[in-house]
Amino acid sequence: MSRGAGGRRPPLPLVLAAGVIVLLVLLPLAYLVIRVASGGGRSLELLWDPETLRLVFRTVLLVVGVVTATILVAVPFAWLVVRTDLPGRRTWATAAALPLVIPSYVAALCLLSLFGEKGLLQQALGVERLPDPTGYWGALAALTLSTYPYVFLLTQAALRDLDPGPEEAARSLGASRLRVILRVTLPSVRPAISLGSLLVALYTLSDFGVVSLMRYDALTRAIYLQYRSLFDRTPAAVLALVLVGLTALALALEARVRSRGRHYRSNPGAARRAKPVPLGRWRVPALAWCGLVVTAFLALPAFVLGYWLQRAIINDRGVVIPWSEALSSLGASSLAAVVAVLAAVPVAILALRYPSRRSRLLERLSFAGNALPGIVIALSLVFFAARYASPLYQTLALLVFAYVVRFFPLALSGVESAIGRVSPRIEEAARGLGRGPLATLATVTAPLARSGMLAGGALVFLAAMKELPATLLLRPIGFETLPTEIWKLTQIGAYSRASVPALMLIVVSAPVLYLVSADRRRESGSVN
Repeated sequence: MSRGAGGRRPPLPLVLAAGVIVLLVLLPLAYLVIRVASGGGRSLELLWDPETLRLVFRTVLLVVGVVTATILVAVPFAWLVVRTDLPGRRTWATAAALPLVIPSYVAALCLLSLFGEKGLLQQALGVERLPDPTGYWGALAALTLSTYPYVFLLTQAALRDLDPGPEEAARSLGASRLRVILRVTLPSVRPAISLGSLLVALYTLSDFGVVSLMRYDALTRAIYLQYRSLFDRTPAAVLALVLVGLTALALALEARVRSRGRHYRSNPGAARRAKPVPLGRWRVPALAWCGLVVTAFLALPAFVLGYWLQRAIINDRGVVIPWSEALSSLGASSLAAVVAVLAAVPVAILALRYPSRRSRLLERLSFAGNALPGIVIALSLVFFAARYASPLYQTLALLVFAYVVRFFPLALSGVESAIGRVSPRIEEAARGLGRGPLATLATVTAPLARSGMLAGGALVFLAAMKELPATLLLRPIGFETLPTEIWKLTQIGAYSRASVPALMLIVVSAPVLYLVSADRRRESGSVN
């Protein structure tokens, strides 16, 4: 490893630890590529098969539809709560972000139980049949419900930090307010919208629960069906690699869009907020729009889950709480959070304290896992464990490893941001007093970086709690979690019973999300 920017050579144990961790994170992708390459001509035939092309088209169509829908919902909402005199802006902003705690397959459960056969709406109207909610439009609605907060939160932050100078200059030159929004405001926040859209696109590409429950033939559903139904797993591996290719394409397109839309503050001084735009006669329509979004994306799912919970209590004369599934989810997710944070420490220290091209390359490579859909990671680990590590097949250790690979960047971002705020001089002083590298890390760096490390671990915990496809493929026999329980009960239409684990999953996740948000607000306040 070359010397860092400060002229210091990183310790060999640190380099070895970071290198091994990154290699382990890259293991699923590497093995998948090797397996597909070993298929030779048959893999190429499967790649250009008309059915594969059809699946690619349907997957891309769903991604485009969900991204478009989230932008249409989130961007106007963000502008109203940040840049106008909308009454109750803080309340609306909080309500708009809350659907983030609703997993996409729970959103699908709510839509199916409301509009599906023997659903709530059918019973209320007393009709024999309603239009089938499954398929493309059902999948689009469920994914939009659970992903639009990504675009909303990033756009909201960008609008809040936006320099009002260019907008004021455009207005002084006679441009109408609508023209200023279209020609000045939106181009300025385009990088934030682009990044939010990328998160939505990656989520949609990796989603398995919604497309399975809505019976929409996307790549993830086809991969799972191929894996379950055929002795030959090569078609599943080929489809998984196609999904990786689409993910890489989404990353490349987002990087190109964001690089063309960067805008900077024209004023180096303190940030100045724009004056709220008076809505005037548009106040009532704006309130109606916000009310419609919050009702459809938050209140309605809460009402549906509450209704089916009530039905479960009435029908079963009590509710069977899935304590075993909850404990399994909590245990596996907690283990993944701890392991991911500990694994992120060597990579973060190498990148921050010994910056060089190689250390930055290792850091960038460690983000590859987050770009891999959960079902692709799970399928790769199934192939690898079945052939080379059979004692690990269908064990908790392999499931936790899949979580760590999938969500390692979440832990790394938290650890890096925390260690980056610790002055190297404090560590140098401890070393000068005779403490070794590990002692300095344990007694000086870790306590000072504790807040960010906990935040990174909490993000991994939240993501692992909701992970469905990796859990379905890798869980030990008899090891059921809240996501697998929801999926199993929804598959047979037992909505009242499925509402209990769905609500428990939300109840467990919401406080952790609140603590992470509160911690980040405190950090933001201390920086400002």
